[in-house]
Amino acid sequence: MDVGKLVAQLYTVKDFTQTPGEIEKTLKKVKEIGYGAVQVSGIGPIDPYHLKNLADEAGVQIVVTHVPYGRMINDFDALVKEHKIWNCEYVGLGSMPPEYSRDYDGYARFARDFSGIARKFADHGLKFVYHNHDFEFEKYNGKTGLEIIFDESDPEVFGFEIDTYWVQAGGADPVAWTRKVKGRMEVIHLKDMAIKERKQVFAEIGEGNLNWSEILKACNDIGVRWYCVEQDVCPGDPFESLAISFRNLKAM
Repeated sequence: MDVGKLVAQLYTVKDFTQTPGEIEKTLKKVKEIGYGAVQVSGIGPIDPYHLKNLADEAGVQIVVTHVPYGRMINDFDALVKEHKIWNCEYVGLGSMPPEYSRDYDGYARFARDFSGIARKFADHGLKFVYHNHDFEFEKYNGKTGLEIIFDESDPEVFGFEIDTYWVQAGGADPVAWTRKVKGRMEVIHLKDMAIKERKQVFAEIGEGNLNWSEILKACNDIGVRWYCVEQDVCPGDPFESLAISFRNLKAM
C-alpha cells in the first residue's frame, strides 16, 4: 500500500476542528504526521472556499466526506457545489436514517431510495458511498441489513465505505466484506479493535486484533484508492493516535 493513499478522517480529531482557526491548525498537524489527504467529517461551520484554501495551504487533499442524509435530500445543489470546490469525488453517508433500519422492507426501501440519490450524484460526476456500523448486521428473514442493502441497491451508483471495526463488531468478517464489495468500493475505513477489561475498544491500527495483512491484501486486490484512518475514541491525544496508526501502516 502506498502511504500516499492514507487519509486522516477528521472525525478522529473533531474536538479540534470546530472553528476555522482550529481547522487550519489541524490540517497542518495531520500533514506533519504524514497524511496527504483528509476526510471532512465532524467539523464546525466554515465557508467551503475558505476550507479549500486552508487545505491547499496545508498541502492536503479533500478526497471524501461524511454528509448528513438531510442535506442530501434538502440541500443537494449546495452539496454538489461544495464537493466541486474541493475537487472531492466521494460523498459519504455516515449512517442510514433510523426509520429505515427496523425491518427487511425498511432496508430494501433505503437501498432503493438512496440509489436514486446516488444516481443524482453520479449525474454530477460524484460518487456516493455508504459507511456501515454494527447495527446493519442484525438479520431479517435470514439476511443481514447490510446484505439487503448490497442486494437491493443499484450497483452502478451505490458504493460502499466498509468500516473494518464495525464489521468485526457486528460479528462479520472485514476481509470477506471487503472482497464482497469488489467493484463498488474505492474508499475504506481502517479502524482497529482491541479488548480492554473484557470490553471491545477502538485502537490504533496495528495495536488491536484485526487481521491487517489479509484486510490490506483484500483492499489491494479489489482496487481500493483511499484508506481512511479513523478512531472514534482515543486513549489520549488523538493526533498521537493518528500518528501511531500511520507509522504502523507504513511499516506494514
